[in-house]
Amino acid sequence: MPSWLDNLISIKPPALVHEQLAGWTPTRAEREGLGCRLLADQRIPVDDATTLSVDVYVPRVAGRYPAIVQFAAYSRELHTAGVPTGSNEIGSPPVFTSRGYAQVVAMRRGMGRSGGKEAVFLSPEDVDDHERVIAWAAAQPWCDGRVVLFGTSYYGMTQPLVAVRRPPALKAFFCNEICTDYFRHLLHFGGVCNLYFFNLWMGANFTQAMYDLRVPPVVRALISHVANSPLKRLWQPMMMKRVDAIYRAFMAKTPTRFVRQVYANWMFDAKSRATSWLQSGPSEALARIEIPFVVVQNLGYFNLHQFGTYDLFDKAGTPADRKWMILAPPVYELPVYAWQLEALAFFDHVLHGTDNGYAAQPPVRYWLEGEDRYAGAVDFPPPDAAERRLYLASGGADADTHRLSDVPGEGANRWAAVPLGLPVLGGLDEVANQKLTFEFTAEQPMTLAGPLSLNLSFSSNEIDSNLVARVGRIDRDGTYHLLSLGAMSPARRQRDPARDTRCEIVHDTSVRLPLVPDEPVDLAFSLTPGPTRLERGDRLRLDVASRLDLLRSDVSRGYVHFDMPGPPYFARNTLHYGAGTYLSVRIVEEPDTSITRGN
Repeated sequence: MPSWLDNLISIKPPALVHEQLAGWTPTRAEREGLGCRLLADQRIPVDDATTLSVDVYVPRVAGRYPAIVQFAAYSRELHTAGVPTGSNEIGSPPVFTSRGYAQVVAMRRGMGRSGGKEAVFLSPEDVDDHERVIAWAAAQPWCDGRVVLFGTSYYGMTQPLVAVRRPPALKAFFCNEICTDYFRHLLHFGGVCNLYFFNLWMGANFTQAMYDLRVPPVVRALISHVANSPLKRLWQPMMMKRVDAIYRAFMAKTPTRFVRQVYANWMFDAKSRATSWLQSGPSEALARIEIPFVVVQNLGYFNLHQFGTYDLFDKAGTPADRKWMILAPPVYELPVYAWQLEALAFFDHVLHGTDNGYAAQPPVRYWLEGEDRYAGAVDFPPPDAAERRLYLASGGADADTHRLSDVPGEGANRWAAVPLGLPVLGGLDEVANQKLTFEFTAEQPMTLAGPLSLNLSFSSNEIDSNLVARVGRIDRDGTYHLLSLGAMSPARRQRDPARDTRCEIVHDTSVRLPLVPDEPVDLAFSLTPGPTRLERGDRLRLDVASRLDLLRSDVSRGYVHFDMPGPPYFARNTLHYGAGTYLSVRIVEEPDTSITRGN
C-alpha cells in the first residue's frame, strides 16, 4: 500500500484503566499533547545480507526525542490494533509519543517482515541485533541520541539481557514480568518441565500463519477504533471468562518445524544447562548493569515471571537510589497496557530531570493484600522484617484441617498423589485425600512481607513425586484470598546456593536424587512472595498437594498459573512433623506508608 495511507487513520489509544501508577500521582509531565505519526517498516541492516523490520512511532511535532526500543520474537502485525493477543506487550504508541518519546518496535530475524534465518529464542545472535537496533535508533534524525527500553514478558526479558552489554546509547530501562535465569525460571520451574506454558506460548505465537501475517498499518488503526471503543467494557469481561478455552485452542495449534525442534529439545534433551539450546540468561552477569531501571512484578504470576524480578533487583550494579522495584496486585489484561504512565514518569525523571515526584518514591513499593494499598520500603525484604517459623502440626486424620504452630509438631500425615490427566474412580477423595491443609489464626494484627519458604521432612512410597504448596488468607467473613504458590520435585532437591537470592531457594535440577521409598528426606523450597495484612481473627492457610490444578486460580481472577505435568507416579506422600517441618514467613512491625502521591 502507498505509504501515505499509513497515517490516514490515527491509532486509538485505550482507556488506561488497569495498573499504571504504583500508589502515587506525578506532579508534572515533561511534555504533553505531541500526537503520533508512524514510520512503517523501516529497515535496519544487521549484516551484509539481512535487514530487520522496525515500526517507528514519533510525535507529530517535529523534533529530536529519546527513543523507546522494544525487541522480541513476536510478529507485531496486531500489536497496535488493540486486539487481545498474548504477545501484545508493548503498550500503546500514542501514549508514549504524545509525551515526547519515539517508540521503535523491532521484529527479530526470520519473523514476519524481517529478513534472515531465526535462531533459538533469546539467543546471543538476537542480543547482537538488539544492540544494533539501539545504536540505529540513537543515530536517527528524530532521536536525541538517548535510548530507553520498555515492555512486558518477552519484551521485558530482553532488557537486562542487552543491558549487561552496556550499549553506549542505552540510558535506562523499565521491565515488567521477567525471567533472568531461563533454565530455572522458564524451562524447569520447580524442577518440572513447563509443558503447559510451552504448548500455549508456541501454539499462539509461532505457527506459519503468524510468520506470514501482514496487516497494513491503516487496517491496524481502523481495528483499534473498534477494539478500544466503549464496547470494550462489554467484550473484554466476556473474553476473560473464556480465556481458559482460548488457551486450549492455542495449545492445539501446530507451530513451525523449527519451533517444534526447539520444543523437542526443551522437552526431551534439556535436562541440564549444557544440553539446553536456550542460553542460561543474564543472571550471572547482572552486576554489569549500572544504569537506572524499574522492574515490576505482578504478584498473580506463578510458574512464569516471578523470581527474575528479585534476582535483578538483588544483583544489578545500579546504585541503590537509581533502581526501583514494584510488586503489583494480581491483574491480568489483554492487550497489556499496564505501567505506561509509571514508565513515562520514570523516563522523565532520569532523562530530563523532571521534578515530578519520582525521586521521592521509595526503592520498593509492594501491594499489601488485606489493606489493598501500596506500602513502601527501602529494600525487599524490608530491613525490619523478622523471620517467624510456623511449624506444621497434625490436627488428627489426614483429611482434617491441621495446625500451623509456634512449636514443632509430632507424628505424620499423608496424602495421595495422582498423575495429572489420568482417570480415577469417582469419590476417590473421600477415601484418599489429595491435599493436606494447615491453618494459623492471628491473635493480633500482623503484616507479612518478604520471602516465603517451606521446609519439610518428606517421604513417598515412590522414587519421585511432586510438591505444590499454596498460602492464602481467610478473612473473618470466611472469604479466601490467594497469596502465594511454590513447587518442587523431591528428586531434584540438590541445592545450588551460589544462585540463591534473598527471595529464592535455588536447586540444581540437573542432578537427580531418586527417593528411597518411605525414607524421609529434608526439602526446602521457595513460594512466591505475597505481602498481606492479617487482622485479628484472620486465618493463614497452607495447602500442600502434588498437582497444581488442585490449588491454582485462573486468569479471569487476575492469576497466571500454568498446569504442571506432575506427579509422575501414583503414590502416598507423607509429611513428618518436627523441628525441620515449618513455613517460614517474614513479619513487618509497621509497613511504611511514605509513598508520595503528588498533587
